[in-house]
Amino acid sequence: MELFAQGLIFGLAIAAPVGPIGVLTIRRTLVGGFFFGLLSGLGAATADAIYGTIAVLGLTAVSTLLIQYQLALQLIGGLFLLYLGIQAIRTKPVNSKQATTVDQLHNSSFTIHNSPFTPFRAYASTLFLTLSNPITILSFTAVFAGFGLGTHTNNAGSGLMLVSGVFLGSALWWLILTGVITAVRGRLNDSAFRGINIASGLILVGFAIALLAGLFLYGW
Repeated sequence: MELFAQGLIFGLAIAAPVGPIGVLTIRRTLVGGFFFGLLSGLGAATADAIYGTIAVLGLTAVSTLLIQYQLALQLIGGLFLLYLGIQAIRTKPVNSKQATTVDQLHNSSFTIHNSPFTPFRAYASTLFLTLSNPITILSFTAVFAGFGLGTHTNNAGSGLMLVSGVFLGSALWWLILTGVITAVRGRLNDSAFRGINIASGLILVGFAIALLAGLFLYGW
């Protein structure tokens, strides 16, 4: 249980800082509701668990391969983030209170990327964005070693317990965040939703430009 608790704390710590995934999750919660926001967060939590598994089990070949192609992955991730930001700015959501049928909800309310906002897209997009930064593996490895996490993982069961803690800690943060955002969502009107789309889109575009500029200035 000690390993699980350590993983839980670490999972909370890596998920809490507000970055592009946090902004994207907050926006999706405000525009699409609790379910879509939580799925977006769980996509990031799954990616954290995948990289945590690679780090704790010492899968050197896999981590070396991912890090070898990290620049290409980050370039794709940065362009995708830029795309999400532009689409957020362009989207004109309809307040859910004005959509009285399921068809209205799917056809006019929560459309992102000019197509219906699906649960799969909410989950897969943040999973991909988080996985597009394989340097995270080194962060996991360094933190595990620095704080003694994983030093007792001499079997698959111990490693799984540690990574499960990381996943649940990260998922817990997204659950709390989306729950709080959902609580204030019902007080927003169409103008507020439009402002949220523009503001979050600009922030995402800013993150994307910073990432891409960093790659071209220092990555290559």
